Amino acid sequence: MNISELARQLRINPQELRNHLPQFGYDIGQKAIKVNRNVANKIIRDWPRLRRQIQLQKDKEEEEAKQEKVKVEANTEINIPAFITVKEFAVLANIPINIVLGELMKNGIISSLNEKIDYETAWLVGSELGFKVSKKESDETEEIREENKITAALKKEKNLVERPPVVVVMGHVDHGKTKLLDAIRKSHVIDGEAGGITQHIGAYQTEKNGKLTTFIDTPGHEAFTAMRSRGARIADIAILVVAADDGVKPQTVEAFRIIKAAKIPYVVAINKIDKPDANIDKVKQELSNKLGIVPEDWGGKIICVPISALKGTGIDELLDMVLLAAETESGHIQANPLASAMGTVIESHVDKGAGPVATILVQNGTMKSGDKLCSNNISVGKVRGLKDYRGDDIITALPSTPAQIIGFKTLPQVGDVIEVGNGDRVKFKKYKGADAGRAAGVGESVKEDSQAAKTNIVIKSDVLGSAEAIEESLEKINTKEVMVNIIHKGLGNITDGDIKRAEASGALIVGFNVKLPPAMEDVAREKNVEIKLYSIIYDLINDIKERMQNAIAPTVNRIDLGCLTVMAIFRTEKKVQILGGKVKKGHIENNVLVEILRNKEIIGEGKITSLQSGKQEVSQVEKGEECGLQLQSNVTVEENDILQFYKNEETVSKLK
Repeated sequence: MNISELARQLRINPQELRNHLPQFGYDIGQKAIKVNRNVANKIIRDWPRLRRQIQLQKDKEEEEAKQEKVKVEANTEINIPAFITVKEFAVLANIPINIVLGELMKNGIISSLNEKIDYETAWLVGSELGFKVSKKESDETEEIREENKITAALKKEKNLVERPPVVVVMGHVDHGKTKLLDAIRKSHVIDGEAGGITQHIGAYQTEKNGKLTTFIDTPGHEAFTAMRSRGARIADIAILVVAADDGVKPQTVEAFRIIKAAKIPYVVAINKIDKPDANIDKVKQELSNKLGIVPEDWGGKIICVPISALKGTGIDELLDMVLLAAETESGHIQANPLASAMGTVIESHVDKGAGPVATILVQNGTMKSGDKLCSNNISVGKVRGLKDYRGDDIITALPSTPAQIIGFKTLPQVGDVIEVGNGDRVKFKKYKGADAGRAAGVGESVKEDSQAAKTNIVIKSDVLGSAEAIEESLEKINTKEVMVNIIHKGLGNITDGDIKRAEASGALIVGFNVKLPPAMEDVAREKNVEIKLYSIIYDLINDIKERMQNAIAPTVNRIDLGCLTVMAIFRTEKKVQILGGKVKKGHIENNVLVEILRNKEIIGEGKITSLQSGKQEVSQVEKGEECGLQLQSNVTVEENDILQFYKNEETVSKLK
């Protein structure tokens, strides 16, 4: 076969083919025009493997050339703020500006020297060039200023009017929070929740007596601590839900602490009063003893309303109490609908068609389609689409309205304050697929601890809140013996990049409310990468916990039993002796280990393979008794030697 024909079939330059083949054992010569057909067929059959090796070699050579050109050592690390100009970044990294611009262009970003890039983009450039980029810690006063931005803006407003109250519903898992909202708004959101529990923050609006009220449903499972606290920070009033048949539970206590820390008024809803084992008085007793909540009918100040979300009992009374609490706080529940809009992100995710999407609770002003958006004085996008909590298109969003916004250039983080206005223009990377997580502030998160066994994990989730909740829950399980090592976390369906990361680190990929495309399933099978998909978070956490438990190495503890003085040697064979003696201390057992002492020094070790007392096989001989035993050892025992008996017991630490 002609070399040119072979090269054409293999889609490679003929001279390149001549150069590469010798390293794989096909030395056809640099000037060869033809090759034996049998050899050609072997090359064709073996070409997929050879091509991969050639590509790996090319990649390695390119990486080495790049590293030499940039002249940056692998352990170099620079700290940068959330946004930095390209020029400042190059100076800090001590690399030529054209190298930085080139890497930006490779990632689809055309930028000038004085244009700003965000931290995620800088991190990506740094990782491509072989050095570490870490985020500079924000100044504490800046963080406080950001948190109080909305409060400060409202204090300056003069044309304040009453707005709908924002009510957060909190409590323990499965105590009926979402069912309560179902009853309030006559819908069936819980039917769409996996396992009957809420996995995300949901925001909804209802109307009673001509007045709107915004409700925020927060997940009750312990995994969602951070999400619950966010719910409290943006709410005016809280409803603490406690099941009449279950009482005060750990998340009830935690939810109450969050409410107290947020300093917002609250009403207690004692749910599930329709259950046969419901005990309202017992619940009130637990509220009083464990949380210091004294019900109004017990002489306290806290309103406790018995309800059945399932049957609809007491719902109107509960709403009346919430509206009463809102009227009491009406001086604080105000906003200026004519001002420029400000709000807090309560959820964010990447939509395959729409790109970055965030749900915002508007807290002041009116959000309109076409408004320019900024966060921390940085331009983050423009409102291209507004939807209400039902998913219907709307033109404006008034104060206390939860609105889904399409049009962000990069995915905002939950808790970010979004304002309408012109901010500094910053170059954001247009993230796709696995990169979408970096836009949300998620990425590599490798923790080193040489003493702990590691369970490597790659996390992919549908929304940012879930990814944070999973990470927080897994970190709680970590111990000195074993820990979860999160290699990467991101948003969206599982991609080839995720599989490559998992293959390189031997990690398990866990997907929460995401899909595994068939093509990726084939890739994962080929690369022997395990992928687990979940729709219920505690199933995910329990599975990882079980893996971590299995990874804990057992601890071997020595248990000393007793000692015996050798009084007679009955038989000596190769590596086996039959002895007689008397137990001087403790007791001895059959099939245990032995240390042999002579003149108070250990001269060897062995194992008891048979134990007799009174010519009968026994399992144990007590202090003061004489016995015969068969010893297996490399050391020959003599009379008056001391045998010290012990056994090793393995114990495995249990994860909490």
